[in-house]
Amino acid sequence: MMELKTPAEIDAMAVTGRFVADVLTDLSGRARPGVNLLDLEQRARTMIAERGAVSCYWDYAPSFGDGPFRNVICLSVNDGVLHGLPHDHVLADGDVLTLDFAVTIDGWSADSALTVRIGEDDPTHPDTRLIDSTERALDAAIAAMTPGGRLGDVSAAIFEVARADGYRVNTEYGGHGIGRTMHEDPHVPNLGRAGRGPLLRPGMTLALEPWWSAGTERLARDPDGWTLRSADGSMTAHSEHTVAVTDDGPRVLTARGH
Repeated sequence: MMELKTPAEIDAMAVTGRFVADVLTDLSGRARPGVNLLDLEQRARTMIAERGAVSCYWDYAPSFGDGPFRNVICLSVNDGVLHGLPHDHVLADGDVLTLDFAVTIDGWSADSALTVRIGEDDPTHPDTRLIDSTERALDAAIAAMTPGGRLGDVSAAIFEVARADGYRVNTEYGGHGIGRTMHEDPHVPNLGRAGRGPLLRPGMTLALEPWWSAGTERLARDPDGWTLRSADGSMTAHSEHTVAVTDDGPRVLTARGH
């Protein structure tokens, strides 16, 4: 059951979204060679406490994880792409880091993720092109979030970018509805058929999250019970924004650089 939000409720979600964006901007700026993942986790905890926000991850215990998650951010490195459990790992030049962060403020949630390459950036590097592919797919999905469209248009837009760039798409994990909680209906797969699925109506709020690896759509789970990695060990990337359908078109609630 999808809950349509009022314009005032979308404004409230945007307050949460701005905080999520600020945290990701802060942490990605700190992510450089020599920095431990646990330092980034601690910084996120401090920012949450100072803002009076509530982590959507702490004590989260879904069927796909091993017990309650006892961290406030997902940090996935290199072939790790989803649900990365922060651990004692020192970032090195050339690492690929995905930061995925969600909180609730005053009863409204927002969720966003980005992937960065640690150290000197090279726009021609395969890892940079992989990251760019997920970002362009996210842009295409956002553009499809218009009233009167279909949810399949959003999924199809993501898949078209992956297909054109030569990447395979996993359909087990994708985007989702979001609002009063982090995960609401509907599921938003990264593969779909245009013109199919529920009608996109003003007030719908979705977390769109294209992600893929350089070599395979299959996943393997770490012994930590949470971190999902590409099954062949290839590099991965993940981009995500919380987006609202409005009468004026899509509104990105977690936009960075506002």
